[in-house]
This record gives sequence, C-alpha cells and structure tokens, in this order.
Amino acid sequence: MKFILSFIIIAAFTLGVNAQNSKHQILDKATYQDSLVQPNATLIDVRTSEEYESGHLDKAQNIDFLNEELFITEIEKFDKSQPIYIYCRSGNRSGKAATLMQKLGFQTIYDLEGGYLNWTSQSEFEK
Repeated sequence: MKFILSFIIIAAFTLGVNAQNSKHQILDKATYQDSLVQPNATLIDVRTSEEYESGHLDKAQNIDFLNEELFITEIEKFDKSQPIYIYCRSGNRSGKAATLMQKLGFQTIYDLEGGYLNWTSQSEFEK
C-alpha cells in the first residue's frame, strides 16, 4: 500500500512539474502580429483539409485535429521547444489541440483567439 501511495505522489509531482513548463496562451490579433516575427515560429491550422482549402491564414500548415492519430503523428515532427501558433474555425478545436500538445510536451503554444472566423474579419492575415 505504501508503494502505491508513493507512486501516486511521485506521479502527481512529475505531472505538475511538466505542466508548469509548458504554456498555452490565447493570443489576440495585435499580439500575434508582433510575435509571429519570431524566426522559429510555426503556424498550424487544425481544421479539416476542406476547411483549409476554402481559405486559411498566410503561411499556415494544415494538420487536421479531428484525425487524432494523424494529428499526433504530424505534430510530433515539430520541435517542442519552439513556439507554435494554432487556430481552428472558432477556437474550440484549437483549445483541445493545445491541451493535447501540452500533454505531448510542447512548451509554448499560442491559440489564436476566436479562430479563423475572428481572424479573417477585416484581416490582412487571410490567404
């Protein structure tokens, strides 16, 4: 019994430390414009390929979050220490994707506030 309790305490501590090392931030348009100039930054559209093809933000790569197995395979190819910017249609999927990415060990994740719908209203970011 002591072994199990010790294991649970150590596991909880380890998970807590890892969670503190990763960041998931909601990012507004003004802050995005200033921060995407980082040379190692990556922009990922987590919508379906059909949604992506109908329009996407400039320089965005498409990795469909709804296909979770493919999403994990593709997202694991990125450097977890570099900033990643993500968005979806309205912010729901990208929030879930950011949570998953934190669990996978990504350190700095920026979720674009309001998703594609918000970012393409009067925006120079659309492609």
